[in-house]
Amino acid sequence: MAQVKVYGRRDVWAGRQREVSDLLQGCLVDAWGLPEGKRFHRFLLLDADDLICPQRSDAYLIVEIVCFTGRDDDAKRALIRTIYERLPYDPEDVEITIIEMPQVNWGIRGMVADELVLPYRVDVQPRG
Repeated sequence: MAQVKVYGRRDVWAGRQREVSDLLQGCLVDAWGLPEGKRFHRFLLLDADDLICPQRSDAYLIVEIVCFTGRDDDAKRALIRTIYERLPYDPEDVEITIIEMPQVNWGIRGMVADELVLPYRVDVQPRG
């Protein structure tokens, strides 16, 4: 399970959500083995005055990946590297944060997530 939140400026990124979502989903599928259809992406596009980062360009993006604990450090490195390798944007303008939580901290489909039977693995080693 992974939920992705993407923050960026509305005047730069509006209308490009699918482009960014497809890129990130492809990386999650390839690096972590998530099913292609498991996509939970939210775009929080802000006015220029609401995203103040004078050391970055107007195209600055913040990507937060919230997921179950279980992936080892090499798998997390592999995901971050995959995203940067595939970016068609300046990597200086993209920051990625992986935020992990135990499954017991999630409620999904009326259940505590640690009681779910998932069709994919959470304890992931880097692929390939």
